[in-house]
Amino acid sequence: MLNEQTLTTLNQLKLFGMAGSFQERLTNSKHAELSHGEFTGLLVQDEKTYRENKRLKRLLKNARLKLQASLEDIDYKTSRGLNKQVLLELSSVQWIDAFRNVLLTGPTGVGKTYIACALGNFAARAGYTVLYFRAPRLFEILHQSRGDGSHLKQLAKLVKSQLLIIDDFLLSPLSDPERKDFLEIVEDRYGSGSTVIASQCPAKEWYQNIDDPTLADAICDRIFHNASKIDLRGDSYRKKQGK
Repeated sequence: MLNEQTLTTLNQLKLFGMAGSFQERLTNSKHAELSHGEFTGLLVQDEKTYRENKRLKRLLKNARLKLQASLEDIDYKTSRGLNKQVLLELSSVQWIDAFRNVLLTGPTGVGKTYIACALGNFAARAGYTVLYFRAPRLFEILHQSRGDGSHLKQLAKLVKSQLLIIDDFLLSPLSDPERKDFLEIVEDRYGSGSTVIASQCPAKEWYQNIDDPTLADAICDRIFHNASKIDLRGDSYRKKQGK
């Protein structure tokens, strides 16, 4: 009866991790000789693990990563100019804490999106908030938000994320509203968040594709400063899979 009351109280206190393991640990013969302190310590650890797993699920769900990818599964065997040392450096949270950016460039199908999502997955598992957007979709959302009055709210959401991933950037030259929105994003995130940008457009051509000298200067200066650059090359994985 006392155990049932304890279980009910744990659930009422929203200690669901402890409640879930309480009965199981009571019936486990291995725990019969544990002291009260040791048994309580295990329950506390169960609660901590439960909350960490719940937070991770929430972070990954909110990130909306396009691919389920991990840094451990990145292919280094295929020749595509991928520097393993750079990825090893990005396997530490130091670049996120230092608000550094990552620029992934290269032709279609060489794995830019996979690497970007792997970095997002890594950041979420380390406890950081992550957002993933394809650039065309992002600019469409911002365009629509101007009409419904939520534009500033949408920009604030992008700035607030500790890691922002923008995929398929500069598939076409930016329009004037897109240039201004993008400048607002990189300006507000400068020194306060890390941004991963994947693009088929070579970094040296970003200036001309932004298509406004003044805004291009401001945007590129903030993006390229303190950024890790990964320039991929080679044939498309999709073509290889098709063959």
